[in-house]
Amino acid sequence: MPTMEITWLGHSCFRIRTKQATIVTDPVAPGKGYSLGNLNAEIVTVSHNHSGHSYIEGIRGNPKTISKPGEYEIAGALLIGLTSFHDKNHGTQNGLNTVFLMETEELSICHLGDIGTPLTGSQIEEIGKIDVLMIPVGNGSTIGASEAATIVRQIEPKIVLPMHYKTSLFQDALEPVEIFLKEMGVTEAIAKPKLNVNKSNLPLTTQVVLLELQPVK
Repeated sequence: MPTMEITWLGHSCFRIRTKQATIVTDPVAPGKGYSLGNLNAEIVTVSHNHSGHSYIEGIRGNPKTISKPGEYEIAGALLIGLTSFHDKNHGTQNGLNTVFLMETEELSICHLGDIGTPLTGSQIEEIGKIDVLMIPVGNGSTIGASEAATIVRQIEPKIVLPMHYKTSLFQDALEPVEIFLKEMGVTEAIAKPKLNVNKSNLPLTTQVVLLELQPVK
């Protein structure tokens, strides 16, 4: 059974390791307080062109960068980019945001990027069944805890990975993850250094997993 390894590198940046490739989402610039170190990847997804999400020059290995809606097949992974808005006024304030769906290792992943508005019924239908959902929860330029919890209940993923929230390294205009946990009814969340997941060990009901910030080696 193929297993996927997911680590959180800060903000909305995750490293997704599969047997065939490494995918990095929304690479974060050093100015946000996080470091990508010597990070290599075959695929990089960029939800929008803001410095905290598009530091592709920080990724080694000459990766294929996907930053626009569309359908892509790279290194055994199917990636689909869907158009959404970075704000509640149809993108007139902060522009567009690309939601990325990924299918690899028999698993489906959704990275919502910096989505700033609730999902429509057609968007929920387009996203479909998801095993792992990466969702911003810190408010500010994105949805907040309450809206994030609503989206989780609409999509009903197996695993939820909160992202884009206040940490000791980055605190600008974001709320802490605890507000989202409370909205989800999670009284005590135990952080993990990484998530190793495959089709056979998915939880039966939606589970929120907090990933500890990991230095890149």
